[in-house]
Amino acid sequence: MTYYHFSSLLLKDGWLSPAYVGVDAQGLIRYLAPTPPAGPDLAVQTVPGAALPGFQNAHSHAFQYGMAGQAEQHAPGTHDDFWSWREAMYACAETFTPEQNEQVATALYRHLLRNGYTSVVEFHYLHHDPTGRPYANLAEMGERLVAAARTAGIKITLVPVFYQKGDFGQEPQPRQRRFISANLDAYLRLLEASRPAVAQYERARLGFGVHSLRAVEAVDVLATHAQGPTDLPFHLHAAEQTLEVARCQAHLGARPVEWLLDNLPLDERFHLVHCTHMSATETTRLAQSGAQVVLCPGTEGNLGDGIFPLVDYAAAGGRWSIGTDSHISLNPLEDLRWLDYGQRLTYRRRNIFADGAKTLVDTTFFAGQRAAGRSVADYFAIGQPLDAVVYDLAQPLLAQAGPTHLLAALLYTADPSAILGTLVDGQWAYRAGEVS
Repeated sequence: MTYYHFSSLLLKDGWLSPAYVGVDAQGLIRYLAPTPPAGPDLAVQTVPGAALPGFQNAHSHAFQYGMAGQAEQHAPGTHDDFWSWREAMYACAETFTPEQNEQVATALYRHLLRNGYTSVVEFHYLHHDPTGRPYANLAEMGERLVAAARTAGIKITLVPVFYQKGDFGQEPQPRQRRFISANLDAYLRLLEASRPAVAQYERARLGFGVHSLRAVEAVDVLATHAQGPTDLPFHLHAAEQTLEVARCQAHLGARPVEWLLDNLPLDERFHLVHCTHMSATETTRLAQSGAQVVLCPGTEGNLGDGIFPLVDYAAAGGRWSIGTDSHISLNPLEDLRWLDYGQRLTYRRRNIFADGAKTLVDTTFFAGQRAAGRSVADYFAIGQPLDAVVYDLAQPLLAQAGPTHLLAALLYTADPSAILGTLVDGQWAYRAGEVS
């Protein structure tokens, strides 16, 4: 057993202070109490900080970490939006070898650990070689992502997704050829080839899905769900852009989320990314379906997507996780703040939730776990892995907070410089001051 003594540790019911945690060789919690464990000569590692549950990154495109800042300039007088950004993304995707994919993903995953993430859901569509031909190992690029996660020490859920079309009713363009599976059978073969890749790392899991309604024929979206695994989380993009919504209405006769609600049995297995542009009816129906959204505030702000209707969605019982998507923003606390601040700016009032810090941490933790294909009972509990990020309570803004306001002080003021370290399965995956 390995024992830790934290100044405070966050549980669903509040802070445990002090907190003593013992983990076994598998990193599972076997002791959790405010008093030290009994026994002769037990070594206890004292960590003078506040332990939060590790953050769950529910949506990542790892290769886009390699293009940060490369789409922030455009010619004077031209219009820059999501669709022009997408061309820069295609240019980045065209260049990646499997080796580069692994290198960039390793750097990203280490960066995520430094910022308090302990798990990443990799929404993976960079499948084939630069000519669009499958690699001899169909899952070559996904296997590289799993290898990167193993090297970094982060948990990963690999979600290879079906990408078939260029847009609604359009054939793919040459710059999309690396993403394309010609039909459902080809995609299902890729998905099956990903199973042994995931099996190579004990902290890896598998998910599946489609890129979006614009990237897969509607009939094949339905078939992917019907013929795919019944025990894995299902991910897809939806309603990110107003033009996407308009094209969906023209092609399918319905808005994207409306079509999904009308045609698929949405439940908690489904994780819809963005959903920025929904009608009031869609917002309520989606919340009540049990399906969850994955919000990526840094990317959605950078791309000018819009502001998700979080107040109405939450009021209807909706649940959401967060992701870093294009990785233009990698601080989970900053993204949680901007979820809140976007609503404050929209409604021009403060404290959208009765306890914003508690609501944001709680919802994104449990929804993020489900997005990764896991289910847990509490942030920390006997039998669960010890996955935590620990913040330095000597930081001035945290030192003055006191237990009543500590979580709010952390969420609304802290940044990665306050992190003492990140634990995955009871082991330090990152410690401040150590070179990774």
